[in-house]
Amino acid sequence: MKPIKPSPNQSLLGAAMALRRSTIREGKPFPLGATWDGLGVNFALFSAHATKVELCIFDDAGEYEIERFDLPEYTDEVWHGYLPTARPGTVYGYRVHGSYEPDAGHRFNPNKLLIDPYAKQLVGELKWAPELFGYQLDHPDKDKSFDGRDSAPYMLKCRVIDPAFTWGPSRKPETSWARTIIYEMHVKGFTQRHPLIPESDRGTFAGLSHAAIPAYLRSLGVTSVELLPIHSFVDDSYLVDKGLRNYWGYNSIGFFAPETRYLRTDGASEFKTMINQFHAHGLEVILDVVYNHTAEGNELGPTLSFKGIDNASYYRLLPDQRRYYINDTGTGNTVNLSHPRVLQMVADSLRYWATEMRVDGFRFDLATILAREPYGFDEGGGFLDACRQDPVLSGVKLIAEPWDIGPGGYQVGQFPPGWAEWNDKFRDTVRSYWKGDAGLLPDLAKRISGSGDLFNKRGRKPWASINFVTAHDGFNLNDLVSYNDKHNEANGEDNRDGHSNNHSWNHGVEGPTDDPDILELRERQKRNLLATVLLSHGTPMLLAGDEFGHTQNGNNNAYAQDNDINWPNWLGIPPSGRALREFTRRLIATRKAFPILYRSRFLVGSRNEELDVTDVTWLTPAATEMTTEQWQDGNARCFGMLLDGRAQESGIQRRGSDATLLIVFNAHHDVVPFTLPEVAEGRRWVGLIDTAQPEAPPATHSFGHVYDVTGRSLCAFALEGAVTSDLRQGVGSILDVTERPLE
Repeated sequence: MKPIKPSPNQSLLGAAMALRRSTIREGKPFPLGATWDGLGVNFALFSAHATKVELCIFDDAGEYEIERFDLPEYTDEVWHGYLPTARPGTVYGYRVHGSYEPDAGHRFNPNKLLIDPYAKQLVGELKWAPELFGYQLDHPDKDKSFDGRDSAPYMLKCRVIDPAFTWGPSRKPETSWARTIIYEMHVKGFTQRHPLIPESDRGTFAGLSHAAIPAYLRSLGVTSVELLPIHSFVDDSYLVDKGLRNYWGYNSIGFFAPETRYLRTDGASEFKTMINQFHAHGLEVILDVVYNHTAEGNELGPTLSFKGIDNASYYRLLPDQRRYYINDTGTGNTVNLSHPRVLQMVADSLRYWATEMRVDGFRFDLATILAREPYGFDEGGGFLDACRQDPVLSGVKLIAEPWDIGPGGYQVGQFPPGWAEWNDKFRDTVRSYWKGDAGLLPDLAKRISGSGDLFNKRGRKPWASINFVTAHDGFNLNDLVSYNDKHNEANGEDNRDGHSNNHSWNHGVEGPTDDPDILELRERQKRNLLATVLLSHGTPMLLAGDEFGHTQNGNNNAYAQDNDINWPNWLGIPPSGRALREFTRRLIATRKAFPILYRSRFLVGSRNEELDVTDVTWLTPAATEMTTEQWQDGNARCFGMLLDGRAQESGIQRRGSDATLLIVFNAHHDVVPFTLPEVAEGRRWVGLIDTAQPEAPPATHSFGHVYDVTGRSLCAFALEGAVTSDLRQGVGSILDVTERPLE
């Protein structure tokens, strides 16, 4: 990128620049950002402490700055102007003037080109260089020094867009929370090695738009995909120095623009086409969003956008040392959602993606930070209140990652009604139980019944618990049963990064093995973990690739691995992986077929005297009800969960009509004979799932039959009774999946 082309006659250049500046009009302070109205573009930028804002116009490639204008008006802390000559495709950036006083929290430096916080599309690629920093890197005063070099040659630029798009007849699926099954995936990784995707489209939104992708997800049975961050982000300089990239994308710099590396063509239209395709297949799209911090880091970080626009407003600063940032995120800075204009920006961003881009929900990274006011976490804080009362945001799916590293950062179960939350207690308990840890039956019972101890309050429902055993962060499913320890050497941090307490078990050999007994047990454990997620009350979430055994070679923090570690090898799926995929489809079909698995009432285990029904009964292998002593037996590894379909379904006091299910969990290393109980109004049991016999068709068993539950396995049975419609439909759905395998 080159600066404004020099002119041999500076007086002529000055006259020309004055003429150009005269073409700009006052414009309006709202909406913020660059808005095309069919005749020209309105530019509006919030900055409470700036003294002047310059709008810089570049050529189409973003290489030359060709015009520069002072935004002429300042209204309610918004600088604005209207440029009649601007059009969609216009490339621009800002230079913001003001005091450079780090000790007072101000870091204005007009030599640094800045990204518009409301930019809908970015151009180019960030190139790390000393010019990106507002201070002189080698100066002894560090960030208290001042750098006068132009950063524009190395910066991303903004592009004005035309939002017009023909959506056609497809509509948002609006899948109810109770029926939601989430599939967490990465835009690039999912398609990068997919043989049905044209090479030019792989790794992009266009690749995900290919009919093969939503068709596969639909056939698997999931209802909603959760995409790792797609907001514009940058690769950390220390990763670039090591030849790595920020693969996960948790380093946002623009909250309205899709990440350029995922674009094959035009940004907004390509993303909208992908959304349209998913909706046409009945699939929701949830975005993983990062509003808690930005890529500008701490006081020693670069000046890319917010830091140079109004550092003291956009970031939380130490009250008595405003040179420094509050770092509740572990990334160097924390976005200041206590400021009304910053809160407005985040809310505007969410509404933009929910309305203009038609996404169906959001998963908030480190969401506790978003709910933290200067005095601490507050579920009545500004951000959560804004979401609750907003007519758009209150109608989409909202998922919190309810923890951060700040004070009072762990808030699982403490988010307000209307929110779902990642439940790490479910993850850790289920992992530890199947690993064989002692004394976990009471806690496991809580987790598989919806974690009512955490969420059964204020009218919240079981779906508020997002149940998962694997996610992008940590071991994936294959590695969870193949490694005792993390193996993150590829990250270049001497294996010091990532979690060390993984509740994992290699079953005798660290990593790959040819031992058939270990391989068989590992596959069964994968089925156990998947079955526990999909047959528990709450909202299940699966990690892409787990259903066919993708491995990350023991890396449990693969955030910087833009390579085969993260890219599933679709052509290299072994027979065991294909079998696991079909078993996953069978599990999902089972969940969908039996409504008692996704009822909206918490299981409480007490008898309803009026209906003469107990919603859940916990059984010993002898088919007797668990006693206090048996719950406290640290050596116990096997029990049954009897879900009575006659239990009250809703707030109306009446019997339900769902099929009754019995699910048996056995983490003991050996066979446990389990007596199938006699149940009122029933005739016999029909076997649905046995993780030790994954391909076995449904079979019937009489009351009192002693079923040998294989060591370390899970079994599920449905009651054949007076009301059999759900059972017949459910078994038919499972058989349909079994008889039509996905190639």
